[in-house]
Amino acid sequence: MFELSTFMLSQCLVAVAIIFDLLSFQCQSRKHILSCLVIAGLFISAHFFLLSQWTAASLMLLAVSRYLISIFTQAKTLAYVFMAMAVFVSMITFTGPLSLLSCIGSCLQTKAAFCQQDKALRLWMIIGTSFWLTHNALAQSPTAVLMEALFISSNLIGYYRFYIAKQSVTH
Repeated sequence: MFELSTFMLSQCLVAVAIIFDLLSFQCQSRKHILSCLVIAGLFISAHFFLLSQWTAASLMLLAVSRYLISIFTQAKTLAYVFMAMAVFVSMITFTGPLSLLSCIGSCLQTKAAFCQQDKALRLWMIIGTSFWLTHNALAQSPTAVLMEALFISSNLIGYYRFYIAKQSVTH
């Protein structure tokens, strides 16, 4: 009988998250982008729990609630509340540089989630995802590194399709 190790199971969970991450930025609607990120976040959080990356796992659960709430409101005060919560979670689960990287990435993606326009959301997501990519490399999760690289790539492709190529056609 085939038995999955905890590490392999964590990598499988991230593989599922990849599908939703890639799908997210091929949508133009904020609601659809954020809905896909809610689902991906649940799988990513479970992945980090399996790897005993407590700060990252907790921040991803916080991200799930942040994305869900930001579907319905872009109130800047909520962005600050979620950033404060990310800092608090990071402080109580702090284990070193990985906690700091995930906290910064989470705060930047919080800023993204509460942007009113998807163009700004995309740009802030790219910056925040760069911190998560570094985090995942240092956490030695190869599938999560691939996920973040694909997430950035998908985001850039969506940005090109909706803002650069479309602009070229209209001129």
